[in-house]
Amino acid sequence: MPNVQVKRWLPRIVVLALVVGAIAFVVIKKPWAKSEDPITFSTVTVSRGSIAAKVTANGTLSAVKTVQVGAQVSGRVVELNADFNDKVTKGQVIAKLDDVVLRSQVDQSAASLALAAANVNKAEVGLADADRQYKRQKSLQDQQLVAGATVESAQVAYDTARAALVASRATQHQAEANLAQAKLNLAYATIYSPVNGVVLSRAVDVGQTVAASLQAPVLFTIAEDLARMQIDTAVAEGDVGRLTEGMKATFTVDAFPGRQFNGTVRQVRNAPTTTQGVVTYDAVIDVDNSDHALRPGMTANVTFVLAQVADAIKIPNAALRFKPTREQIQAVMTEFGMRGRGGRGSDGSGGSGGRRRGDGSGGPGSGGSGRVMDAATGASGPVLARDLGDKKRLFKLVNGHPVPVVIKPGLTDGSSTEMLEGDLKPGDQLVTEILGVQSGPTRRVGAF
Repeated sequence: MPNVQVKRWLPRIVVLALVVGAIAFVVIKKPWAKSEDPITFSTVTVSRGSIAAKVTANGTLSAVKTVQVGAQVSGRVVELNADFNDKVTKGQVIAKLDDVVLRSQVDQSAASLALAAANVNKAEVGLADADRQYKRQKSLQDQQLVAGATVESAQVAYDTARAALVASRATQHQAEANLAQAKLNLAYATIYSPVNGVVLSRAVDVGQTVAASLQAPVLFTIAEDLARMQIDTAVAEGDVGRLTEGMKATFTVDAFPGRQFNGTVRQVRNAPTTTQGVVTYDAVIDVDNSDHALRPGMTANVTFVLAQVADAIKIPNAALRFKPTREQIQAVMTEFGMRGRGGRGSDGSGGSGGRRRGDGSGGPGSGGSGRVMDAATGASGPVLARDLGDKKRLFKLVNGHPVPVVIKPGLTDGSSTEMLEGDLKPGDQLVTEILGVQSGPTRRVGAF
């Protein structure tokens, strides 16, 4: 009977023991709790080299002077003497239009002029006859042989003949002008190059008819000199105030990767261009293209060099942007045994201490957060941020410990900044991030 009872209770005792063991394991080991990660630092390296402040913009290459050659008269193209990329000289015949109609207009105008000249001669004869008749009737009136009405009629005839002569001469002048216009139109049938240059484009072929009734159609586009080109850049309104005439600029084009070209700012135009609410201004850059490597229409990625220092201590901007939080400083101070007045170790017993994160001792916010000391170097400084004016506070690693360093920044190119004043040298490691510490609330402080 006792054996039966033991067999009955044995499984229950085993289950109870397992449950108690599991509870003890959970309470003692706390498997959900994360183990503390070691504190490490992300750093960047101080270097030495040239640094330049720059403004970037995009633009398009074009010839300094481009001429569009059109046709002032209508007609069929019968001759083309220039093609793409041909070099032409000023006064060279580059195209001809069919001039049959224009020549007939010249002939018609010449005939009209001859008719007008004949009418002038006729009017002169009529005036001379009217003058004789008037004088004869006037003489007879003086002898009282004719009535006064007859004399008056002779005078009217004379005045009419004189007016007809004036009208005939005006018609003759009009015919002369029409003839000159017809000859000019005939001359326009031959198209000449207005400048020395290179043909960029040709818009017509032989046999094509051009109509110039409303506006002159463009037949050729000629660049005057491709050895000198320009770039029209779109500079943002926030940068245009820093550009000046004569400023140096560099640019690249996709056609020559890795090659850098030089230019000079000739003009910063005042006319704004607004595209989808973005205001830009045209900065015109003169470019020397003596080797004719550049072509009109290429897209140029332009960099304006505002200022440049050849030999500077260069600080990566990531280090300038780094600002630790109060919680990070507390953890670092505890990790590396930094002491604060009124905090842990203020009685001289702190030593290099073990890691007790979050105990509040020796860190910002403790009873004596006025000053702290770096355990490795003995450097000290205020914990809470103070106004540094035009200077910046960085954090340098010394023997694996972060040490605050105050520097005065200078020229920047967007990725690195020149150091004007400060105790940094090439090869120094600057902190950009603290790893292994929860950042907590973003309450920023200025130094360890």
